[in-house]
Amino acid sequence: MSDTSSPRDTAVVIGGGMTGILTASVLSLFADVTIIERDELPTEPEPRKGLPQARHAHLLWAGGVAALERLLPGIGDHLVDQGAWRAGIMTDLVSKAPSGPWFRRFTTPTVNLVCSRDLLDATVRKAVLRDERITVRGRAEVVGLVGTASQIAGVRIHTDGSEEMIPAKIVVDASGRSSRAPVWLEDLGIPTIPERTVDAGVVYASRMFKAPGSTADKFPIVNVQADPSQAPGQGGIILPIEDGRWLVTLSGTRGGEPTSDPEAFVSFAKGLRHPIIGDLIEQAEPLTDPVMSRSTANIRRYFEKAAKWPEGFVVVGDAVAAYNPVYGHGLSAAAQCAVAINDTLLDHGLHHKGLSRRLQKAVAQPVGNAWNLAVGQDVLYPGATEEGPTATDRFGAALVDRAVDAGARSPHAQRYLLEVMSMQRPPTRLFSPGMLFQMAMGRKRPHLDEPPLSASEREALRG
Repeated sequence: MSDTSSPRDTAVVIGGGMTGILTASVLSLFADVTIIERDELPTEPEPRKGLPQARHAHLLWAGGVAALERLLPGIGDHLVDQGAWRAGIMTDLVSKAPSGPWFRRFTTPTVNLVCSRDLLDATVRKAVLRDERITVRGRAEVVGLVGTASQIAGVRIHTDGSEEMIPAKIVVDASGRSSRAPVWLEDLGIPTIPERTVDAGVVYASRMFKAPGSTADKFPIVNVQADPSQAPGQGGIILPIEDGRWLVTLSGTRGGEPTSDPEAFVSFAKGLRHPIIGDLIEQAEPLTDPVMSRSTANIRRYFEKAAKWPEGFVVVGDAVAAYNPVYGHGLSAAAQCAVAINDTLLDHGLHHKGLSRRLQKAVAQPVGNAWNLAVGQDVLYPGATEEGPTATDRFGAALVDRAVDAGARSPHAQRYLLEVMSMQRPPTRLFSPGMLFQMAMGRKRPHLDEPPLSASEREALRG
């Protein structure tokens, strides 16, 4: 029998965002966890200083929903009770593909969770922090790791003008795209971590609207995707969220960026590859002015390839790979990272030799899948990389274009594509015999030239 009186191990999680909170929920099964967070985490659904991207449209794709439910059973129902809704993809989505056609709408088992980021974060945070084994140190900043290139033993933090050391059996960096992990590791003598940046120069402008008339009860997500072959790429999305609101996000790459001018918001939307978003929001009452974001580069740090790696340290989520938010995969990757950590710890425990490298390789899979989906299109924009797209990049983009074209013509092909886009299956699914057959030989219908709206939805469009 184990000695239940022996002290529990301790863990530190850097960052109290979605990735950090979910990682803490997993680690609490094995250790007492301290979350180090620079901000004061809100207790209700409200904006947080350190999360400006929360003001833009987010989706929790089906793969992320499944991961979240596994970590926190019943969380989906709890979110729905507070105003979130389950969107059937492709039932509740009107989407124009990057290559031009509109996707057909049909019933699939693929369901996404749709709500504001503030509601999602607050609900998950409240569920996790009920655990007394998890403590949050707010208004504190990690300034370095404690230990050597072989073993990390804790972190140094600044708080209230003083510095202290917090010991830990394991330290997990979930601090996001601004992570200092590469610098901390170099300070310990670990060689520079390989890194790649793909920056399409995307700028976002988001604005909240009161949904007009009958659309407040139910209206599909409306998405006009940017076309990388027609730079600058411009797109937009209407995301119906809780409290009868529409969260509208517009985007544009270099030379075609939206602005913060409220008077230009509708005209920009009407100037997209189809005016549907502008036509709809022209009838809606704006509730906020536009808010902007320019921190949209795709950044991938290949920690799993490091020649040396210290025991007791793991990097997860956006600190490993941060993505252009237009693809909406960051939250799903965060939940899948936490599941990967959970499964690895259940298999090996917290004291397994080589655990940290094993964990780092485990989280590389979900972040790598999201990375491949994001850069496959962004890399084609002028100036996205110094060297330009590689032959592999062009081949991958061409394959996705063929898959999208097949999906726009055939629900059978679209189901394969959805499994990948919703992060239920890895991108290699596009190479499966079934999908290759659909692309080459499958029955194909003509492209849709107009958005597939129902009669009632068209009535709303006409005002």
